[in-house]
Amino acid sequence: MIVFPNTKINIGLNIVSDRPDGYHNLETLFYPIGISDALEVIPGEEGDPEYTFTSYGLPVAGDVEKNLVVKALHLVKMTHEVPPVHIWLDKRSPMGAGLGGGSADGAFMLVLLNQLFKLDIPENELIGMAAKLGADCPFFVVDKPVYATGIGEQMTPVSLSLDGFWIVVVKPDVFVSTKDAFAGIHSTPTQIPVCDLISRPMEDWKNCISNDFEGSIFPKFPVIAEVKRLLYRAGAVYASMSGSGASAFGLFRSEPDEKLKNKLPAGCFYYQNLL
Repeated sequence: MIVFPNTKINIGLNIVSDRPDGYHNLETLFYPIGISDALEVIPGEEGDPEYTFTSYGLPVAGDVEKNLVVKALHLVKMTHEVPPVHIWLDKRSPMGAGLGGGSADGAFMLVLLNQLFKLDIPENELIGMAAKLGADCPFFVVDKPVYATGIGEQMTPVSLSLDGFWIVVVKPDVFVSTKDAFAGIHSTPTQIPVCDLISRPMEDWKNCISNDFEGSIFPKFPVIAEVKRLLYRAGAVYASMSGSGASAFGLFRSEPDEKLKNKLPAGCFYYQNLL
């Protein structure tokens, strides 16, 4: 069975309060986009190892046991019978981009195993399992536009549709540590939640919908700020950094000029498509 874990952008991201567990309460709007990996799982035979894991495409660093796909497998096996499996991951979404690519892989693995082996795990339980993998993971079980609060696991569907808009996603060749990003954040309660602000004309979003991480990340990584500036100069109606970086995205009412690519810093990952 093969699935295609897609990524997301954050429209607004506000850190509203600290938590005693070391996390932060936030509010954001998650919106799925088309940058995707490919994840395939095939049942093995009796006597095969518990799993094999093969990755190709973009290099996946680190211990395989810490990969969210493998952690999702172990999580399911804690409560359900799953035979040996062979896993292939074709990594296409950039890592360290604030797009949730790794989180998507883990969440899609939960859904895939549930379907492939007919485990009948309800969606609300899958969401709870995904929350154990990471704060962004529950969204990818739902994979529809949602307003998220808590650490990102409390989700309310929203009616926002960006159909007909063009999106450009650019990730400069820099790495932003999530730990370092949060270290520069000061929590501030929001006056108007982003789920209400999105009802305003998109031309107004630039002045009322923001990403709190930009204030601390842009001075350290001015190339991300420069990408955002170039997106606006190219005609984006709204542009923002996604998550804690390092990617920025722009929403356009018409197809962006391909010349934008030539103006970007060298080494950028570039994605352009119709939503």
